[in-house]
Amino acid sequence: MILAWRLATMQKYMNLAWRIANMNRMHLKLEQVKLAGKVITTDSFEEISLIGGCDQAYTNDGKIVSTIVVLDKNLKVVDSANAVAECRMPYIPGYLFYREAHVIIEAFNKLKQRPEILVVDGNGILHPRRIGMASQLGIVLDIPTIGVAKTLMMGQSMDGRIEVDKEIRAIEVRTREFAKPLYVSPGHRISLKTAVEMIQKMIVQPHKLPEPLHLAHRFADKKRDRLANGPKFGQEPLKTAQEIDV
Repeated sequence: MILAWRLATMQKYMNLAWRIANMNRMHLKLEQVKLAGKVITTDSFEEISLIGGCDQAYTNDGKIVSTIVVLDKNLKVVDSANAVAECRMPYIPGYLFYREAHVIIEAFNKLKQRPEILVVDGNGILHPRRIGMASQLGIVLDIPTIGVAKTLMMGQSMDGRIEVDKEIRAIEVRTREFAKPLYVSPGHRISLKTAVEMIQKMIVQPHKLPEPLHLAHRFADKKRDRLANGPKFGQEPLKTAQEIDV
């Protein structure tokens, strides 16, 4: 059962008018500073049986396509959902949540099987205010989240450990020989150690990304292309990895 305050928060971020009216960066910064105090970086969950992956794609006419896939312990797809919305906010480093949250939440609410942890294309606490996309999503959805970034947003690498203000906030994870590393950070309700261990177990060669993100990425791209070239976009259940041409 969703608490009233959490439902109100979800509705706020899904409201396009609210996002446009509150694009003042100082306002968003202060909100992030306040929310950062709610981020939990210890393991706060029981056994995980359903794993979610979340990724977005952009169309040429200014729309965001969000896809969430749900996998079982064997990394087989058991559910998926997607959503499309207008993109009305420019990309601002550190504020990606405010650009994409409304469409992600819409897709999440369409799922028939809710994941018990969500792997997010973006940062967790590896963020200037310790509250990147994965952390904010975790708070709003009240779900453990892991941030997986393809580029290093901040910090210095010390033997694969990303340090910011004398705190290890992320770990470099190399999933393929000669490939650039991924930067794994806890989002919410999970420790750095557990986040890294879980991501390493989600790698399916020869894919660079952990399988939940790999599938979400491919499905989002395919839906974006259909939206641009074919029939009207709509939710379409995904049953197997083969259906998204991995």
